[in-house]
Amino acid sequence: MFCRFSNFLQDRNRFTLILVGILICIALATNVSLAQRRAAPDDQEPALSEFKGVRIGMKTDEARKKLGNPTDKGAEQDFYVFNDTQAVQIFYDKAGAVTAISIDFMSGEKVIPSAKEVLGSEADTKPDGGVYKMVRYPKAGYWLSYSRTAGNSPTTTITMQKIEH
Repeated sequence: MFCRFSNFLQDRNRFTLILVGILICIALATNVSLAQRRAAPDDQEPALSEFKGVRIGMKTDEARKKLGNPTDKGAEQDFYVFNDTQAVQIFYDKAGAVTAISIDFMSGEKVIPSAKEVLGSEADTKPDGGVYKMVRYPKAGYWLSYSRTAGNSPTTTITMQKIEH
């Protein structure tokens, strides 16, 4: 009984840390100056258009078929954990379509894409060693951001979100 409770607390703490990290990244993304929000040329296609087959605009049931059973399932968002090194949130609108995908790669993940692989160009390095860049793809209908925290155990977050008009 105690073991299950201990595991529950560990999972709850891990979920809380990931959620706080995501909220910080979202706050940073919304506070980035317009100069840092780069729009891709109209003819440029994003280098990243899906995660494990899930795309912006895909219906909820299709996304769940691609990713499997979520760790935490909801009408507006699903939360997945893969190999304890990758946390993924899928956000849905009221019509049941994917509006955003946020992927966190924690320390221990062996294959973390670079900013160049995700955005097609290098990201800006902050004075503390962290990395951030956001690129809007109006033709594709979404923006991509790449963020990596500073420190010895960085978390890399890649976010795709539908552009609201």
